[in-house]
Amino acid sequence: MKLYYAPNTCSLAPHVVAREAGIALDLVRVDIAASPHRTQNGTDFTLINPKGYVPALELDGGELLTEGVAIVQFLADLVPDRGLAPPAGTLDRYRLQEWLTFVSSELHKMFSPWLFHPEHGELAQEAARDKIRGRLALLDRHLSGSPFLMGERFTVADAYCFTIVGWSPFTGIDLAPYPHLKAFMDRIAARPAVRDALHAERRPAAADATA
Repeated sequence: MKLYYAPNTCSLAPHVVAREAGIALDLVRVDIAASPHRTQNGTDFTLINPKGYVPALELDGGELLTEGVAIVQFLADLVPDRGLAPPAGTLDRYRLQEWLTFVSSELHKMFSPWLFHPEHGELAQEAARDKIRGRLALLDRHLSGSPFLMGERFTVADAYCFTIVGWSPFTGIDLAPYPHLKAFMDRIAARPAVRDALHAERRPAAADATA
């Protein structure tokens, strides 16, 4: 399988999940600064993913799966014994989807586009920061009682939350008021799969590939 990604974007979440699951992926870097976005060999990325954004996962049969929330669940279900997602049909699976939806709608789409595009203006950006701070406070309260979003076990929701909350320092949001969330971020950052994914994404494009 092939993961189309860009450093410092939400595609880090499926990259981490793949490494946590022990799934080997070919990594293809996408230059999101180019217009249109282009892969590392110069291909117009919209010819691969008409949506034009990462992540996108090309399956071995040639099918393309997009949207990070779908991709992380797909990868988790390939290796169910790793426990990265509860079994389909269980209440815990819906709890997982509850957290994935929360991160997607209440955090991801408040950071992007509002805090990554200064043309929206400082008033709009500060309104987005206020909204995000309220959501971070909720996460902080929740994490005061458990190490991970779903309790004692790391899941794909933690990979996604880590990825998005990780944008805070670059967008003018201080995590110091949220000690439990900060401890969560440090805990996730220390995981070998996370360290390996971050290291791989910092390497030159020609060297991109999972172990």
